Formats: sequence, structure tokens, C-alpha cells
Amino acid sequence: MRAETSDIILEKMMALHPKIIDLTLDRVWRLLEALDHPETRLPPVVHIAGTNGKGSTLAMIRAGIEGAGQTAHAYTSPHLARFNERIRVAGDLIEEDQLADVLEICWKANAGAAITYFEITTIAALVAFVETTADWTLLEVGLGGRLDATNVVERPALTVITPVAFDHEQYLGDTITKIAREKAGIIKRGVPCVVGPQRDEALEVIEDVAARMGSELLVYGQHWHVWEERGRLVYQDERGLLDLPHPILRGEHQVRNAGAALAALRHLGFDEAACEHAMTDAVWPARMQRLKTGPLVDAAGTAEVWLDGGHNPAAGAAVAQTLDELPERQTHLIVGMLSTKDVIGFLAPIAARAVGLHAVDIPDAVATLPAKDTASAGRDVGLDSRVSGSVLEAVQDIIAQDPEARILICGSLYLAGAVLQENG
Repeated sequence: MRAETSDIILEKMMALHPKIIDLTLDRVWRLLEALDHPETRLPPVVHIAGTNGKGSTLAMIRAGIEGAGQTAHAYTSPHLARFNERIRVAGDLIEEDQLADVLEICWKANAGAAITYFEITTIAALVAFVETTADWTLLEVGLGGRLDATNVVERPALTVITPVAFDHEQYLGDTITKIAREKAGIIKRGVPCVVGPQRDEALEVIEDVAARMGSELLVYGQHWHVWEERGRLVYQDERGLLDLPHPILRGEHQVRNAGAALAALRHLGFDEAACEHAMTDAVWPARMQRLKTGPLVDAAGTAEVWLDGGHNPAAGAAVAQTLDELPERQTHLIVGMLSTKDVIGFLAPIAARAVGLHAVDIPDAVATLPAKDTASAGRDVGLDSRVSGSVLEAVQDIIAQDPEARILICGSLYLAGAVLQENG
């Protein structure tokens, strides 16, 4: 019987570096060398960076690949309820035995040296991927791009950069130009790059980096176009036009994410049937997800309960757009955020679409913004705001006032994960 579970090993890994984030690739290269460079033995890689839309775009690419009868490894972060969610091996969530095995392999090879939790667990994912045959590998950047632990594949099949916006300024820089340069660090010499909608200053940086690297760009608005028409999604590039079902993932922003996924699939040689699967089969929890069952839903009675993990100003704007698309109903917010986030920037676009805000602490999150501060930010943007002791307490308070409410729990992926665990 195994002496240690994956949870125990992961807990030990948290103590290997005093900082959660410390951007450099030196420690990553050291451990990869000790493990005989698993990054060189992966199936063809699609590497995805950007501020918003990375996970949704990856989910749609994976749905297209699997709809074509092929398999893909996938690495995403952070997880919502269980660490296993970060690693899909040939399409399936990694099993506990394999996860514990690859974590132990990396733990022993690291020999107690300093390395961040994200770095060593990313390498564990790569070790898992080389143990199982698959047709593709999909890697989502954790933070930035240039110095992210996923940025170790010398020649991926394709890179993708989704929209660049403000987030993690303390690590990536305080201007869109600086942030875009970090994201563009995934561009590799001679490797094509799909580029989603960008601000002009971000696109200029991406084009500059691509020109120096000799990388062909496939840019939204230039090389491919996507729009919604009569409830369908229309995509056009130099190969022609596709008339597809609307993406199953909700929100106007998902149309643009879908365009990036389709551009990637088309470049990789997938046909229209695969592109249709990308629209209809993608699954990406906590992105304007309507909760249908569970204790919170039961407590809400006839009220709707929605969940979104967005946490920066661009995500707030996307949530606001999605609320505009839903049938009219009074929306009440339950918000918990990290202290490192731009709370006002996130809430400002949503404020006009909501009648009130209940602020909560994020359970078990050291960096949670105190609920009283979240409530204060809510008042600053014009929302009737109060503090609740828990999400359940907030739901109960809301339905006591408005039994037919639309309840949106939002502000953090960590809060979304806690909700998904609580709601079973």
C-alpha cells in the first residue's frame, strides 16, 4: 500500500519554496534535467497564454480534437475542487494512483531543493503525459508566459494568445505593453501563433515579438473573423466560411474565444465536424455556469444560482455582457475576492446589472479580501452591500427578500472551487 497520498505529497511540496510565485525557469530546467527532459517527449503541443479566455479556448480545442476521434493530454490551473482537475491524461482526469506516483517521482528527483508548488506540479503533469499515449498535448500558461513553468517546449505545434488585459500587475508589469510582452514570451521561432482580439498596444508587441522570431501570426480581424448571426456562430478565414452552432459556453466573449479555438483547429488540419464538436461539447466549469443541483440550489428554491470565477476588470465586463443576454430578472451578487485583485475594476461593469451585493470571505484562502472590504468596494460602485458569514447564509438572506432572484456567485476561482465543493 502506498505510504503517502497525493494530498500529503502536495502539502509537502507547498513548503519547498517560501513564495507562491517566483517567476524564473532556472528551477524548472534543473528538475527537468534530473527527470531526463519529459518536455522533449510529449505529443505535439498547443501552448495557450492570455489574461482571459485561456481555459475556455483550451476546452473548445480539446472538444474539437476529441470530437474528431483523437486524444489530448491537457494541463490547466488552478483547480476548483480537486487538484486532479488540473491534469487530463489522454482526455481523462488523472487517477489518484498515477497522480501520487508522478508527484513522488518529482519529489524524489527534486531532492528537497527550492522550487515553487506550481513549478513542481507542472513538471509532474509532463511526467504523467509521457507515460500515456495521446495525439496532442494542450498546455495552459499559469501566469504570464515568458517565465511560466509551462514555457519549456522548444517547438510546439502551435501557440495561442487570448486577449491580454490587466491582471497580476505586480508580477507582469503595470502597462498593457509590459503584460503583452510577457504573454508573447510563448512565441517560438518558426511556430505559428493564433492571436485573439487585442488592444492595439498589445497587438503591436505581439507582432514585434513574432517578427523577430519568424513566427507566422493568425490574427483576429486580419486572418480570421468570427461573429454571431441568428443564434449561430459564423467563422471565416482564408479556407472559407463555417456556419456552426453557438458555443455552449455562455457569453459574448465566448464567441471570440471560440474563434481562436477554431483558428487553432483549422490550422492543425481538423475538419468542419471537429469544429462543430468544439462548439457543442466543450465543458469549462465556473464560467457563467448555472448550478442545477446541490444544497445551495435546494436552499435557493425557485431562485436561479449562477457561478463565475472571473476576477479582473475584463472578466467583470464579460460577466456584465452575459447578464445582459439573459432573460430579465433581478440579479443579486455574492462576491468573494483575493486581496491582490482590482475589486473596484471587477465590480464596476457589473454594478448597473445588480440590485445588491453580499460579501463573503473565501473559505481557507489566506489571501482572501476581508468581506467588509469587499462590501465597502461594492458601496463605492453604487451597490447596496452587506457582509454575510457564508455563501449559504447569503443565499438564504437573498431569497428571504427576493424568492425569484438571480443569484450570481463570483469574484474568484478559489471561491468558485469552494462553492463547487460545498454544493457537492
